[in-house]
Amino acid sequence: MQFIAATARRFGLFLLTMVLVASSFALFSPSAAAETHQVKLGSDKGMLVFDPPKLTIKPGDTVEWVNNKVPPHNVVFDAAKNPSKSADLAKSLSHKQLLMTPGQQVKTTFPADAPTGDYSYYCEPHRGAGMLGKITVAG
Repeated sequence: MQFIAATARRFGLFLLTMVLVASSFALFSPSAAAETHQVKLGSDKGMLVFDPPKLTIKPGDTVEWVNNKVPPHNVVFDAAKNPSKSADLAKSLSHKQLLMTPGQQVKTTFPADAPTGDYSYYCEPHRGAGMLGKITVAG
């Protein structure tokens, strides 16, 4: 009888230990990993657009800009059209150098403390043709 009671006690301690270990992983693991999103510069059909034209991301996420059709393209964030109206933030997010060949890519990682809201951007050579985009940073 004592053997059964001792075994049951050990099994109970084992189960309690396993539950504590498993719950510690849930408590100390990061809540969400940063993601990478892709935006094409020029549509597959050759239209002068960003594809997709609108994108919602989280602070800390990365946007990969891929030169697709009808180059040259670049990505310039409008300082007057970001939540903080910060020229420094717009400059840090922009890639003013022209991408000349299909498949070229650049990446923009939004800071983990990026203000939430809409960030407007454009392609300098095709801005007049309406090549505009918007990224919404959602908290």
